[in-house]
Amino acid sequence: MKQIYENYTAEDQKVWGILFDRQFPSLPKAATTEFTKGLKLVNFTNEGIPNFEKTNEILLGLTGWEIYAVPGIVEDGLFFELMANKKFPATTWVRKMSQLDYLEEPDMFHDVFAHIPLLTNQAFVDFLQAISQFGHEWIEDDWAIHLLSRIYWYTIEFGLIREEGEVKIYGAGILSSAGETKYSLSDEPNHFEYDVDKILETPYRKDKMQENYFIIESYEQLYNSLPEIKSKIEAKLKQRKEAVV
Repeated sequence: MKQIYENYTAEDQKVWGILFDRQFPSLPKAATTEFTKGLKLVNFTNEGIPNFEKTNEILLGLTGWEIYAVPGIVEDGLFFELMANKKFPATTWVRKMSQLDYLEEPDMFHDVFAHIPLLTNQAFVDFLQAISQFGHEWIEDDWAIHLLSRIYWYTIEFGLIREEGEVKIYGAGILSSAGETKYSLSDEPNHFEYDVDKILETPYRKDKMQENYFIIESYEQLYNSLPEIKSKIEAKLKQRKEAVV
């Protein structure tokens, strides 16, 4: 499918502007510098919903990625296949004014505002592409996908990063939520150093703010952890098969 830009209503544009203005003031202090830099590179503002075609021209020139329009949440196979090929699946619909504070299914503000700016960072997208290739490879194994989803959840969606001694946000699930932006950096939840073993042993829930967050030191650290992620998931798969036998 395609984004049909002229189909957006005045309310759609207004909702985007409200959500942008709610979140933007907290970003210089709370978000990773790579996110705020990326936000400028892709020209996202409160003045209008991003045009995917124009954004893709920028992304393709920077890291070779592009936004791929989808109707909503896609099944795991397509999700991993798209990102393994540098295509980020993003819905084109925007929440209604009555849904500003809570939404069960991610809309375009989450998919685009929160995810796309970091697609300008090469180490980050190389990590994203690689774990998507793992997912594509393991798609027939539900346990492997379950374990890999914990890596994705605690990095791409709800990851924190330490920059110049301060903890900042890079996870899109936090960056699209004004409430979780404040909460994730507070003393309420648990903060752990990035640890593949611990992440693989830590379940998560989608219906509440997270109890646990993991802090990386750099996007290069994420990328360099890929061999460890692959080997440790493969080891767990082997242990599971041996236990069944």
